[in-house]
Amino acid sequence: MDNRDARSNNQHTLVVMRHAKSAWHTGAADHARPLNDRGLRDAPAAGKVLSELGQPIDRVLCSSALRTRQTWEGAERGGARASEVTYHDEIYESHPGEILHLVQQLDDSVGCALVVGHYPGVALLVQGLAEGSDHRGIAQLAEKYPTSAISVLRFTGSWTDLEVGGAELVDFVIPRG
Repeated sequence: MDNRDARSNNQHTLVVMRHAKSAWHTGAADHARPLNDRGLRDAPAAGKVLSELGQPIDRVLCSSALRTRQTWEGAERGGARASEVTYHDEIYESHPGEILHLVQQLDDSVGCALVVGHYPGVALLVQGLAEGSDHRGIAQLAEKYPTSAISVLRFTGSWTDLEVGGAELVDFVIPRG
């Protein structure tokens, strides 16, 4: 189904990604921690996965932390593209409800949105939205939501109406470079 068909049916895709592996012993404040060597390899691999979604990413909501910004930049090197990218302090150290609030503010002309954030917020967001989904990835992401992990959720309706149990998990991928 192309993006125009999805929009005409009021179907939306939310992609949720945890940042790639970051460096711990840099002496930098947590918000300023960069990606480590593995993260720099995994981010372009994630970009390849994102480029193969089958629909364009209209909007990226990315945490303002250095490691998430570097993850998106690496994803772009791997082939990911988006019409608009915005950076949000609210995604850093956030609860899933705070991320969901940002998502609910999206215009319905946005067919596909990507959130690039942090554990545990992104994991809890996906678990909550996909509550009741029977995709095999549900058990895996409940056990562990590793760095660079990507969840793809679909739902029908308005972004403003998206709520717990309101989306179907259709894919869960852990890209490695």
